[in-house]
Amino acid sequence: MPTSRPSPSGPDAEGERNREITRLVDAEGARLLAFARRYCGDGSEAEDLVQETFVQAFRAWDQLDDPANARAWLYAIARRACQRMHRRRSGEPARLESLDQLLPRPAATLPDLEAEGGPHAERLRAEARELVERGLTELPEAFRLPLVLADIAELSLAEIASVLGLKEATVKTRIHRARLKLRARLAAGLPQRPAPPPAHARTVCLDLLRAKLEALDRRAPFPYSDAALCERCRTLLGTLDLAGEACASFVGGELPAGLRARVLAGATR
Repeated sequence: MPTSRPSPSGPDAEGERNREITRLVDAEGARLLAFARRYCGDGSEAEDLVQETFVQAFRAWDQLDDPANARAWLYAIARRACQRMHRRRSGEPARLESLDQLLPRPAATLPDLEAEGGPHAERLRAEARELVERGLTELPEAFRLPLVLADIAELSLAEIASVLGLKEATVKTRIHRARLKLRARLAAGLPQRPAPPPAHARTVCLDLLRAKLEALDRRAPFPYSDAALCERCRTLLGTLDLAGEACASFVGGELPAGLRARVLAGATR
């Protein structure tokens, strides 16, 4: 965690802290609310967490050594506040499946993603959003929290490692497993269509999956075109993308006006 830095006192310093907190509320408030709803609870509980997080951030502002670290610092505060509210701690997962174990086995049907670019695209996205929202609640906390920090709060692997006090490699492994578990939940709930026979060896599919997960980690384009993929691989990677898009859709444009006013009144008084 960042160390304390010398800070001037007096009206000018307090005014600058108020301005910095206001900027942080406007930059991160909507994402923090989406994080709170998927990690700590919906409704008033999520709003209470947002307000409590910014109040604590204001009180501890002088402990932030580098404003560039403000996002990870803010979510570390939010995580601890939620744990106090629920008296719970993130545990170690009982076991970690290998990527090969999480790769779908050849089946007679595939999720039907044909509507994604057609007139029923909005219905498909709405259905995916509902399935992903339910799927997130079913993930063990050790997987759900890193995933929410990555795909809803949009923190980097290094920032998430700082928030959770884990090695970056451990964070990466948990996020990959969480994405695949969530993808499987989504794929099972979507309409199905007949599947063609496998066109690639399983090792090829596994290599493509690793490349896709690495690209998601970097928020970079996938390095292979659809033409290089068999239909089963396209569907596998397409459902990963659909799950990620659903997570991103949980973030609104800005905090509701009433909540923003309460947050600022409590955080800058």
